[in-house]
Amino acid sequence: MTTNKRNMKILLYAIIWIILTIISPKLGLFILLTILAYQIYLYIYFNSIKFTSIKDSIKKYTNNSNELNHHIQELKCSYINVKSYDYGSSILQDTSKYNLKRREWSNELKNNQVHNCSSTVCKNANSQPFKYLCKYFNLKTDEETLSNFENVLNDFAAAEQGKKLLQAEREIIINSIKNDIPVLIYTLSKERLIKELGFETIDLSDLYFPVYTFQYVSAGGNSSARCDIKLDVENLDKFVNYLSGIVKFRNSIQGQRDLMTSKLREQIKVRDSYTCKSCNISTHIEKNLLLEIDHIVPLSKGGITSESNLQTLCWRCNRSKGAKIL
Repeated sequence: MTTNKRNMKILLYAIIWIILTIISPKLGLFILLTILAYQIYLYIYFNSIKFTSIKDSIKKYTNNSNELNHHIQELKCSYINVKSYDYGSSILQDTSKYNLKRREWSNELKNNQVHNCSSTVCKNANSQPFKYLCKYFNLKTDEETLSNFENVLNDFAAAEQGKKLLQAEREIIINSIKNDIPVLIYTLSKERLIKELGFETIDLSDLYFPVYTFQYVSAGGNSSARCDIKLDVENLDKFVNYLSGIVKFRNSIQGQRDLMTSKLREQIKVRDSYTCKSCNISTHIEKNLLLEIDHIVPLSKGGITSESNLQTLCWRCNRSKGAKIL
C-alpha cells in the first residue's frame, strides 16, 4: 500500500470515528479501545517467539523473493535516455495590462521528453507516432538504435512477466504458512503480515515506461492539445518492427539478423524447453521461474540477434553472466 493510500485510509477511519463519537460517545470510545487493543495484539504477536520461528522457516524463500524483486527493478532501468537538446530554462510571466487569464501556460510541460509544437504537428504525431517520435526526438533510424530498443524491449518484457511471477510465488509461500497464522491477523492485517515476514514491496506500477509528449499551447494560452507516446511492451514491440523496416531498407546487415521481439523471445523459450541452458532448472521444476533471453556472444562483443546466438537463462544465471561469454 502506498503512503498516500495509507494516509487516506487513516483519514477515512478518523472521520468515521468522529461521526460515530458524535452520534454515540460510548460507541466511539468502544471502537477506539478495540482498535488500540488490536494494535497491541499485533505488536505482541509479531515480536513473539512463535512468529519469529515462522519467519525464520521461510527466510530462504523471502531472500530469494527480494533478490528477484531487486533484479526486476534493475530491468526497469534498462532504458537509455535519448540525448536531447538543452535549450536552457526561463520563467514566463503574463504582464498584460488587461489581466488576461492564459490558463494553459501554467500547464505547459518542460523536459527532454516533451516537444512543444504546433497543433498540426501534434495532430500528425497522433496519426504517425513512430515517424514523429524519431523525427522530433533525435532518434536515428540505424542499427545501433534498433539494437538499443530491442534490449529495452527484452528487459521490459522480462520485468513485466517477473512482476506477475513474483506475486504468484509470494502468494504460494504465504499460503504455505497460512494455518500457522492467527485467522484474525491473516484476514485483517495481511499487508502488515507480509511486511513483518520480511518481504519487500513489489512495485506494480508502469511508471517506468518512457512517455514522449507532443504538446501544443496556443500563443494566447487559452487552448492546448497533447499527444502522448507511451513505450510500453506492446508499443515497443511495434516500434522495433517499425525501425526494422527502415533499417532493413538502408542496411543489408538486417538480412543477417533476427528481431528481438516478444514473438522471438517466446520461440527461444519453446526451443529450449523452458529450461535454463546454464543451470538446467526449468519451469517444470520451478513453476514461477523467470526465464530471460540472453545473447551468447554479447552485442558489445560483436554478437548479433539471431536464433543461433540466443539462449534461455534463468534470471539468476543471466544476472551473474552480465557481458561475459559462457
